[in-house]
Amino acid sequence: MPSLAPHQIMPVGSYCVNCVALWNDAEQCVLVDPGQDSDTLLSFLDECHLTLEAVLLTHCHFDHIGALPGILSRYPTLPVFAHFLDWKMFGHPLNQFPPEYPSVPRPDNLRDILELPKACIGFGFTVIETPGHTPGSVCLNCGGLLLSGDTLFAGSCGRTDFPGGNMAAMRRSLATLAKLPPETVVIPGHGPKTTIADEVANNPFMEQ
Repeated sequence: MPSLAPHQIMPVGSYCVNCVALWNDAEQCVLVDPGQDSDTLLSFLDECHLTLEAVLLTHCHFDHIGALPGILSRYPTLPVFAHFLDWKMFGHPLNQFPPEYPSVPRPDNLRDILELPKACIGFGFTVIETPGHTPGSVCLNCGGLLLSGDTLFAGSCGRTDFPGGNMAAMRRSLATLAKLPPETVVIPGHGPKTTIADEVANNPFMEQ
């Protein structure tokens, strides 16, 4: 088993999105996919004495971005990283589920997640473009830990029947992930942890 980056998984919202906090030795932290429950997430940061440096989004569906207004009310200049192909989802009427998940406006400090490796040097992120669930879906690899968003689940993959979804692109993205080291630990956007080895062996969507 690889030595993984310090992290905490916090399922949030009615869709149980796996929001993940990762931090380094300097207690600098990033939040990945803060789908809802901003008060819970901010309380976690306070209790662990972590300094929030950025929010990272594997994609921009409503259930993965719902806590942004609450987080940005405390940290108004905090950078928010997302793939530029998903930026149009912010504020779009199709990307909401009222009343719990209202439309989230586009942050003023939105940045392209492809810039992330240079912007968050202390975390060692690698960004893997994995379109299929959305055009701008990405997976984030950090020290043997893969945050796969809604691309790869334990035993399954993300839906492709939403606007912008593409099953052929999803198959190509999954084939890319299948080439990662088999011991890579995967934290999906929903559901339990898994590994690349287990998914290559058992996930029918990973068949080559």
